[in-house]
Amino acid sequence: MTSTTTITEESTRTTGRPDIRPDHGDHERFAHYVDRDKATEATVLGTPVVALCGKVWVPSRDPKKYPVCPECQRLYELGPEGRMNEWNERASAGQD
Repeated sequence: MTSTTTITEESTRTTGRPDIRPDHGDHERFAHYVDRDKATEATVLGTPVVALCGKVWVPSRDPKKYPVCPECQRLYELGPEGRMNEWNERASAGQD
């Protein structure tokens, strides 16, 4: 009887670009708020979108089957002006 050993090597290539592949985060559990036109385009083209909460993913599932992300809901309810105020406050707090 003959024994053989197989050695495999894996390599990692760094491109300097951010990793925007879908992860296994909360997008599997929540529906997120995204501009409708961008979500449609992303679904057709397979490109990533950014939700109000900051989640980046490629939409592929029916969002009606999932509860709404609590952070997206909170930010949506603030309205555009409220979101801008909050983001400006966060930005200025990060500079201190």
